[in-house]
Amino acid sequence: MTVLWDSAPDALDTFRIALGDDIAVVAHGASVDREFDSGAHRLVVIGPDVPAESAYGLAEQLRVDRPGVGVILLRHRLEVTVLTQALRSGIREVVQADDRAALVDAVRRNEALSAQLGVADSGEDGHVVTVFSAKGGVGKTTVAVNLAAYLAATGAHTLLIDLDLMFGDVGICLQLPPATSIMDLVAMTGHLDAQGLASVVERHEGSGLDVLVAPHDPADADRVPAELVSELIRVARATYDYVVLDMPPSMPEHVLGAFDLSDLLVLVSTLDIPAVKNLRLAINTLDTLGGSQQNRLFVLNRADLKVGLSAKDVEEALHYPVSAKLPNLMSVPAASNRGVVLAVDEPKDNFAAALREFADHNVRPFFGEVPTRAGGKRIHLRRRHK
Repeated sequence: MTVLWDSAPDALDTFRIALGDDIAVVAHGASVDREFDSGAHRLVVIGPDVPAESAYGLAEQLRVDRPGVGVILLRHRLEVTVLTQALRSGIREVVQADDRAALVDAVRRNEALSAQLGVADSGEDGHVVTVFSAKGGVGKTTVAVNLAAYLAATGAHTLLIDLDLMFGDVGICLQLPPATSIMDLVAMTGHLDAQGLASVVERHEGSGLDVLVAPHDPADADRVPAELVSELIRVARATYDYVVLDMPPSMPEHVLGAFDLSDLLVLVSTLDIPAVKNLRLAINTLDTLGGSQQNRLFVLNRADLKVGLSAKDVEEALHYPVSAKLPNLMSVPAASNRGVVLAVDEPKDNFAAALREFADHNVRPFFGEVPTRAGGKRIHLRRRHK
């Protein structure tokens, strides 16, 4: 559906042929937001008599809040200064108001770009799932990679972001070529949009998962500002069904900002006291900062090891029930060494089966989805809010 911002009484009749019948006409910029709240829209066309500065302001707002929505600006005359400022503000095209053929072409290009960016017709934001452990070596990245790849394999448009900015291993685990990274977004800080994000993600062909890897040089970690990470998450959740964040085993500023934007927190630990102790301290910190206690799931990795500590002991220490027990198998590190995702490529593997069960019985239902018995199609019931 298209929103036409134009106060002229005959605006609908003037542009109906070019825009089609599915049009909502508003006379004021403030009404545009209300239209988006009440329905699914993919295009805003701004009339020729709307002040240019008001048009730029709306485009800048939509670029951050709804990056998949296109904006076309109509002007009585095409001027270089208007074209330049329009592009800077995120307006996709500027068209002369009396050129109906050009407007039809612009609308078609906008639809093609929105479809390429994977914009959901529902107008709802996607879900942000953060995978975190407070100690390295517990299998956090393995859980994040397999969970994200499985969600993508079910048909969900999914992005995996490696936010372990210094020592992230997502790219290596998936054997992705070191072409781009989150460092390529630093120059876009403050004006990142869906097109900018799409230019740096890599596709994992085996699962259809989109991936944004950590900087290739650990020295670049400090060059990624925390505000960029928050901006990245907001843009990504407006473009994808699921955004899975793989975190470092620490809580720097960008991690705390990501926690605030997360819908679901997956906590990972193993059966060893240092890992449990550190995770308990991290949970205390989240509680102190006002984090929700209702959006956390606990995954116990290597749960079948006989090391003198039981799952019940860990549950009592963390005050959280175990949502998933993942087995300790040699197939897991072997898969990482081969760039294979067990949950997708070897579904009968015991680790893969446990991970898929966790996704189907804990993660997806948290967001109101009921998987089919085959685990494939997704049935949306309702959005679950934090």
